[in-house]
Amino acid sequence: MRLGVTMFTTDQAMPVSDLARAAEERGFTSLYVPEHTHIPVSRRTPPAAGQDVLPEEYKRTLDPLVALAYAAAVTERLTVGTGILLAAQRDPIVTAKAVATLDHLSGGRFVLGVGFGWNVEEMEDHGVSYGSRRDVVREHVLAMKELWSREVAGFEGRHVSFEPSWSWPKPVGGPPVLIGGAAGPKMFAHVAEYADGWMPIGGKGVKDALPALREAYDKAGRDPATVRVVPFGTVPSKGKLDYYAELGIEEVVCSVPSASAATVLPVLDGYSALL
Repeated sequence: MRLGVTMFTTDQAMPVSDLARAAEERGFTSLYVPEHTHIPVSRRTPPAAGQDVLPEEYKRTLDPLVALAYAAAVTERLTVGTGILLAAQRDPIVTAKAVATLDHLSGGRFVLGVGFGWNVEEMEDHGVSYGSRRDVVREHVLAMKELWSREVAGFEGRHVSFEPSWSWPKPVGGPPVLIGGAAGPKMFAHVAEYADGWMPIGGKGVKDALPALREAYDKAGRDPATVRVVPFGTVPSKGKLDYYAELGIEEVVCSVPSASAATVLPVLDGYSALL
């Protein structure tokens, strides 16, 4: 079992470069960070996790690709990833270039975790309606994959269109694409069509969902044994990790608080005892 960590990287939390070093030194294999471009003050959309008040870190989140570049630069083995990147809210050509550059410079250590988003007013400020966000994410990821994999790449879709173009560097490792969110037919159809795996937030209900995910992979003509499942943002225990291992899950990403090193390092030490 491999353990990764995720933290809301902000201007007030433990510096991401220090967190990356500390995670690698303790034997963690990955570091994932989330994204919010901004939080409109109207707060029309209630917090996704059900809190009465949106936590402060949502307002202060660093750009994930810039933060992960710092993390990759000070480590040698640590996988760095987005957990998750709001793909509908990003220009796919610019994002494809940034992702490919980060993967290239890190030696293929990047994983692209993407999500559909929950904050209605945030995505509307990017010109994306809540109802269209899944379709926009799909096209943005498909367009980026074309730019990463082809010497000359073009794309013609409803939400993305660009003429045949050159775009280098190419990523070293793909990169793998994981989709975060709750289980369901729509989610698994997206994973099976254009991703490499699923990031269930918190990990609840994974066992019951696995048959449907594998069936979706099979229907898409892909080998169900190849799908990656990475429970995300969980609080680990030996029993929980043993349970995941029995399901064939090989990596779990553990949540650490968005706080100073004095708070974060003891949490990392506790988690590392489970390795």
